[in-house]
Amino acid sequence: MPHVYRCILELHDSLYYATREIGRLYETEPVLHNYALCYALGLVDSKKYATTVAEESRYRYFCPEQVPMYEAHLTPLNQQGIYVTPARAVRHAAVLNTWKYADNRYHVEMQKTQKNIPSFGRAKEIAPESQFEFFVISERPITFPHWIRLGKWMSKAEVEVKELPTPKRNSAQEFTFPYPLNPLDVMFTNQVLSYDTLNMPPVSLIRHVRMVGEFYSFEGLQELQKLPVHMEFRFSN
Repeated sequence: MPHVYRCILELHDSLYYATREIGRLYETEPVLHNYALCYALGLVDSKKYATTVAEESRYRYFCPEQVPMYEAHLTPLNQQGIYVTPARAVRHAAVLNTWKYADNRYHVEMQKTQKNIPSFGRAKEIAPESQFEFFVISERPITFPHWIRLGKWMSKAEVEVKELPTPKRNSAQEFTFPYPLNPLDVMFTNQVLSYDTLNMPPVSLIRHVRMVGEFYSFEGLQELQKLPVHMEFRFSN
């Protein structure tokens, strides 16, 4: 049986990433994508794709080419039998910050900017002390970092991990999973009947999923009654 970990993530900085853009408002949805969590937890072996320390750092903190490599980075996790679910907000609050670009040149002729960039905007961020919950399934024991960074501002977050009791594997039947899921990772191996959609890049998530498939159950655990069995990282062509 696999090892199943319940992870609680608590923000110590405000968290920002642009889930959606509404005019000059850049809004952060209180959901963490499972791709982002894999990078933040250090599960992606960045050394495999870099030849120098400088090149390695760009996969952890900066991507100059802005070309995602999710399939190349995350497929090795399937081979290791590791899967990370998206995270839902246990409790959260939002903060609204206004930013603007200012030209501080003095005693020069003011010229129209040649760049197509917004001069001001508002970012709706997730406030510090907000908590998120997600699960990690692994064939082997995993050591988790206690502190991680994630989001556009590389916000600091604390991770508390608890390994759950050995699960029982149940035969395929209909059940409901209220937590967010990545549809690409479950629809190929489970029959999904209904769900709510969370529109966000790079892959929209689903939650309150009613499906038919095998699932793990945990004796004496009320917060997590059923967890889908067949989940692995898949990518659309």
